[in-house]
Amino acid sequence: MRALIRSPSGTRAPMARGFLALFGIWLFLISLLFLSGCKKKVDAEQCDQLIDRYATLVVRERFPDAPAEQIQREQARERDEARGDENFRSCVSEVTMQEFDCAMKAPSAASIEKCLE
Repeated sequence: MRALIRSPSGTRAPMARGFLALFGIWLFLISLLFLSGCKKKVDAEQCDQLIDRYATLVVRERFPDAPAEQIQREQARERDEARGDENFRSCVSEVTMQEFDCAMKAPSAASIEKCLE
């Protein structure tokens, strides 16, 4: 009750100011926790899509005139290589939805790599 009593000058009593300051700090910390959790990560299926997209672009860049069979073989090899790469292995825990969206729209393998930096 005393915290709600105003002093003769019209300002809040010291206890009320302390409560408001504490409440403001608490609200700020909760906001930080909320915002840090907003960066949703991709799931395993999206990681596979990302690897497939990367492999397809690498093959098309290296072998633009290759027959379909060669492209499929090279894509499989690139997928295996990408899955062994440390960056792709940590895909589910590291890649955000924003990075995924950027990578899936990227026109080249180098552009995908930039999206994931």
